[in-house]
Amino acid sequence: MNKIINRPLRVLIAKVGLDGHDRGAKIIAAALRDAGMEVIYTGLRQTPEMVVNAALQEDVDAIGVSILSGAHNTVFPKIIALMKEKEMDDVLLTGGGIIPESDMKALNEIGVGKLFPPGTATTDITHYITEWVREHRDF
Repeated sequence: MNKIINRPLRVLIAKVGLDGHDRGAKIIAAALRDAGMEVIYTGLRQTPEMVVNAALQEDVDAIGVSILSGAHNTVFPKIIALMKEKEMDDVLLTGGGIIPESDMKALNEIGVGKLFPPGTATTDITHYITEWVREHRDF
C-alpha cells in the first residue's frame, strides 16, 4: 500500500572522490527538483563520511551518488557501512554512472538500491526514488 507523502521528498546528490565530471549529477538534481523534490547537491570531491554526515544533517529520504571514476566498489560499500553504523536503514542509497552490470548486482546485494547507467530517463529515476520512499519511510 502506497503511503501519502505530505511533504517534498528530500534527496542528497553527491560526487564522491576525485571524479570531477558533474554534468550528469546536475541534470539529475534539476530533474528531481522539477519533479517537486528538495535537492541538496554537495558538489565535487566529497568523502563517504561527508556524504553521510550531510544526509543526516539534512534529514534526507535518499542519497544519490554519481560516479564515473570506477571507484564504485569502494565508494558504495563505504557509504552503506556508514549508513548502517548511523542506523539510517530507512534512507535509500542509489546512484548511477559508469558501473558494469555485474558490479551493480553485487552492490544491490549489500543494500545499495537500484543503480542507473548513463542515458536512463530522468522520469525512471524520479519514479524509483518516489516509490522506494513511499514503501520504506514513515510519514
